[in-house]
Amino acid sequence: MITKPKGCKDIYGYDAKVWKYICNVVDSVMEKYNYGYIRTPIFESSELYHRGVGETSDIVTKETYDFTDRGKRNMTLRPEGTAGIVRSYIENKMYGEENPTKLYYNGTMYRYERPQAGRERELTQFGAEVLGSDDPMIDAEIISLQYNIYKILGLKDVVMHINSLGDSDSRARYRDALVRHFAPHINDFCDDCKTRLSKNPLRILDCKVDGESEVFKNAPTTIDYLNEDSRIRFEKVKEYLDILQVPYEVDPKIVRGLDYYNHTVFEAVIDVKELGGQNVIGAGGRYNGLVEQLDGPSTPGVGFASGIDRILVALEKQEVKLPIKEGIDLFLMYVNDEEKNYATYLAQELRLNGFNVDTEYTSRSLKAQFKQADRLGAKFIAVLNSEDLDNNEIRIKNNETKEEEIISIDALIFYLDEKLPSEDDLYGFDDCCCNDECNCGDDCHCTEEDNCGCGGHCHCHHDEEE
Repeated sequence: MITKPKGCKDIYGYDAKVWKYICNVVDSVMEKYNYGYIRTPIFESSELYHRGVGETSDIVTKETYDFTDRGKRNMTLRPEGTAGIVRSYIENKMYGEENPTKLYYNGTMYRYERPQAGRERELTQFGAEVLGSDDPMIDAEIISLQYNIYKILGLKDVVMHINSLGDSDSRARYRDALVRHFAPHINDFCDDCKTRLSKNPLRILDCKVDGESEVFKNAPTTIDYLNEDSRIRFEKVKEYLDILQVPYEVDPKIVRGLDYYNHTVFEAVIDVKELGGQNVIGAGGRYNGLVEQLDGPSTPGVGFASGIDRILVALEKQEVKLPIKEGIDLFLMYVNDEEKNYATYLAQELRLNGFNVDTEYTSRSLKAQFKQADRLGAKFIAVLNSEDLDNNEIRIKNNETKEEEIISIDALIFYLDEKLPSEDDLYGFDDCCCNDECNCGDDCHCTEEDNCGCGGHCHCHHDEEE
């Protein structure tokens, strides 16, 4: 039997509905923030990642899926999203458009590493990039955008950990300090650390082998080496985060694993013990030199990426109940060929009018069809019979209350519209600012009219008569 590759998974059934719900929330929030969707190739020239991500990054040195195509070109399955978007920004001359350029993506990435909770070899990430603005306010917006997506999904105990690597001058001074600190002990460390000391000392701080030693714990921090301009800039980022009411902690240990970062770096940390050391569900930072490094014009940039796989684990472990629509609206039943023909026609008409409809495909008995309707979670059942159809009528049954009515076929769409909950009631994120409790005491999604438990101004979607 052929099986899926190690580190990959099949997404189907209820898990697929949760997956789609997360993607819909991401799409909705990105639209509200005026970020445009971008799709880049799943594979790119290997040079893009060697130059863009950096030769000393573990992603390039250990984790990429590399291959040579039939044209003898070196290609790599994309391990992350930023480099490909920057390549597209340069190639399509987006820098000639009005700045800043605000983009978001959602797609699969590939990294050859040991699979673990929330981290597969084929992983799915969504993220956002802003190119063309060096304003600290954009750094704060990117952080708050990421945080608000988690909040809308209902995740709890998410705190944004932030740090600053400073400008090139600050980073150079910090690099020298790390070399002075680690050089006397380097022979005690792993081979990776020995290589990194000369190529990129900041990468030593990501070591998974020796990271718990006292030498690492006592290493200098980036904040101690920020020059005045970098320090003021970092203070402005924190000021904007305070305005946006984003919970954050300054974490001097954050340096991020990719070589292109400078100034603001951040991680979204969630308190879910099952994720273990992988409790970072999203991260990012500023990369003001990357566009130039890839042969584009001098352009500041900042962005983040977040793993859907880890979010799924966190949602499950925190027992977050998402408003997932389950079951179908209507199941059409029939016995003879005339009724079957009409079921074929009616199912399509209702589907094109926005209803989730299914019917019988295997010529089962009415008793078996009733069971199938229950298995599909049908809210209503329509039993077609030739006599009713001749009278332009249809017999419809509420599968929960078991109440049955005969109505005009012409009124069926209006009947279902009235009886079924709307998409807005089920998927409130389009107008949602939070998942907290509102004044009525129930969990609801909100708009901007009444006060809810989060302290914002929200309006409950409950029955207006209440």
